[in-house]
Amino acid sequence: MRAQRKFGGMPEVQRLRRRLPVKLRQAPLIRQDLSRRSIREQVLLVREGLVQARELAMSLREKYGGHRHRIGNAFASHVTLLRQANAHLVVASMEAIRLAEQIQHAKVELDRLAHHDGLTNLPNRLLLGDRLQQAIELARRRHGQLAVMFIDLDRFKHINDSLGHAVGDQLLQAVARCLVRCVRGSDTVCRQGGDEFILLLPEIEHAEDAAAIAQKILHAMALSHLVEHHALHIGLSIGVSLFPGDGQDAATLLRNADIAMYHAKEAGRNNCTFFEPAMNARAILRQSIEAGLRLALERQEFVLHYQPKIDLASGRLVGAEALVRWRHPQRGLLLPQHFIAIAEECGLIVPLGHWVLRQACEQAQAWRRQGLPPLLMAVNTSPLEFRSAGFLPFLRQTLAETGLGPACLELELTESMLMHDVHASDRLLKAISAMGVKLAIDDFGTGYSSLSYLSQFPIHTLKIDQSFVSQMTGSKDDATIVSAVISMGKSLHKQVIAEGVETLQQCAFLTAHGCDEGQGYYFSQALDAQAFAHLRNQSRFDPAGGR
Repeated sequence: MRAQRKFGGMPEVQRLRRRLPVKLRQAPLIRQDLSRRSIREQVLLVREGLVQARELAMSLREKYGGHRHRIGNAFASHVTLLRQANAHLVVASMEAIRLAEQIQHAKVELDRLAHHDGLTNLPNRLLLGDRLQQAIELARRRHGQLAVMFIDLDRFKHINDSLGHAVGDQLLQAVARCLVRCVRGSDTVCRQGGDEFILLLPEIEHAEDAAAIAQKILHAMALSHLVEHHALHIGLSIGVSLFPGDGQDAATLLRNADIAMYHAKEAGRNNCTFFEPAMNARAILRQSIEAGLRLALERQEFVLHYQPKIDLASGRLVGAEALVRWRHPQRGLLLPQHFIAIAEECGLIVPLGHWVLRQACEQAQAWRRQGLPPLLMAVNTSPLEFRSAGFLPFLRQTLAETGLGPACLELELTESMLMHDVHASDRLLKAISAMGVKLAIDDFGTGYSSLSYLSQFPIHTLKIDQSFVSQMTGSKDDATIVSAVISMGKSLHKQVIAEGVETLQQCAFLTAHGCDEGQGYYFSQALDAQAFAHLRNQSRFDPAGGR
């Protein structure tokens, strides 16, 4: 006991013990911080402690040799703990390095996902904004130019709706690859979202450079894309704005490129349009129309007018085409060309089409209750409405609730909307025909050149497009087309109607070639329900002299 007290109280031992780091006297030494720096510091600390422990043991042996056994016992536990701690720290350091690498990889991946589109792996709007801002600053310092292209796929929604989102996604990926191949390595191709893409062309010398790239893109996209055994063709509408002329900041350049893109669509789609200052006024008007459309149905601002269809042989009024008008609170009565395209783009065409169909059926029944002779009511059907999931049930419901006989209703469709998805169209047309509703091809001759669908689909009526009718008395080619359509319709047992009849000469030509019916200003413009009812009281029209 005396020896232990003496050994434990030796000033030299106390001093040497205090030389050990505090952390080494408080084993275990492993901390929870797994950063690389912390682990390395702990390993070095343990190794330094081992060295100091060995030095302490050697020093005590030299000075207090007679107490070697007690010295060994006193420090053995410290050395053992230090060695165990060192082994644990080596394993922990390796695990920490592995975790740190995973964390770093995850950070890189998160950064990529934050700046790239998940479907196409193109830069997204966030990354485009950074690059566009940098490109503007560089162009400003160098007194140079840059171009921004806003690209929208034409009728992409039709493909998505008819063939499914999986096919639509693959088509978007194919378009993305095509765009990347068409631009320079210094350019940026960004997916804005949906079917919209934006191209940033920094450091261009002339506007013609941007036009050349746009034409290259249009030519490349004219080729078909093979997606799940579907050979898909997709057009592009491209709007272009230039720095500094069309905007001094990113937001203005993007907005003006977007405006130009809408003008490209209005000009016929699948083309490129450069921004012009006058487009701003039209864009503001378009926004006003879109906002008004959203309230027009609720406020009952739409009205139907009816254009007579005349049997050319007898002069009798045999049908009517329902045409929608918008009684705009500020702009007065608007024709369809001022708002139908906008309604399609903003998703309002389906509820508007449903309203037109029901209103036309109700009006046809109202005339019958007034004692007027029955007639065939024709209603235009938009592609989006025709392909919507609820169209067929709504058609059945409308006929049932209004009481209109199916044989008194005719749906007018375009060639292009039927040929977009032949199999789906065939099933739907046969279901409609089985109900007893008649089907007409509107604007016949302006769509697909293949006429095989005339025998495949249950079509009742062909409507010769007014562009041929208006020129047929002055153009041999148009006269030949019109007479050929009439002859073909007769041989296929279809009714043939000519629209846009405006002159006596046109009416006489059509009558002489056996056209069944005609409609146009020569007979009457579209009338409201009351005026049309008054017109129906007239016994007949004289094809040789109008009314």
